[in-house]
Amino acid sequence: MPIIYLSPSTQESNMYVTGTGSEEYWMNRLADAMVPYLNSCGIRYKRNTPDMTAGSSIRQANAGWYDFYLALHSNASGEGNYGGTRGIIAFYYPSSSQGQRAAQIFVNNLRTIYPLPDKVTTRATTSLGEVRDSKFPANLLEIGYHDNYEDARWIENSLNEIARNLVLSLTDYFDIPFIWPSDPWEGTVRVSSGSLNLRARPEPEAAIIASIPNGAQVRVYGQYRDWYVVRYGDYVGYAAARYIG
Repeated sequence: MPIIYLSPSTQESNMYVTGTGSEEYWMNRLADAMVPYLNSCGIRYKRNTPDMTAGSSIRQANAGWYDFYLALHSNASGEGNYGGTRGIIAFYYPSSSQGQRAAQIFVNNLRTIYPLPDKVTTRATTSLGEVRDSKFPANLLEIGYHDNYEDARWIENSLNEIARNLVLSLTDYFDIPFIWPSDPWEGTVRVSSGSLNLRARPEPEAAIIASIPNGAQVRVYGQYRDWYVVRYGDYVGYAAARYIG
């Protein structure tokens, strides 16, 4: 199952024009809202903390292994144009074909929820460290302009919708099902013999991630057809629902 590094902004001095909080505050709220969707879709994640910087986030990510690096930010207009710009930009590194592919997926989906879809664009960059220095495919999303009142209010009032949309894009990128969250619950594996296979996809012939013994406890996050998304120890994958009760 895929694992991402999730890096909400640590820029606490970038205040929203609405006076409700900073870029750091709202992007961490957005990351919080993504967590139930990440769990239900079986996407594991490591997340930075507000006391970190973009640089330390990159270093922490590069010290591990991730399938994707996702940075969440909101934008600000250039000097002399305060509050005069709106839109969403998905940044990627020019030589990263997977970064470009992901950026286009994010943009295609965000256009369906942002009030001005023609202002949702991709852009190659070599100047942003979170896409330039990551050793994994990476996107930095500038989700609206926090110095524009309409954009700031849209972000504040649409956190769950944006979070759902971003995780939908991740499932598109990884080619796995999007699964709506449900209240997680503890299940028990019930097999008459042998063990229950935890698989990488909801398919009987998919790669086996782990074997779960009879009577073991698992955490169930969501269901796709006849499969549950479950966590067993450090493993996350799909298990046949009929064997978990």
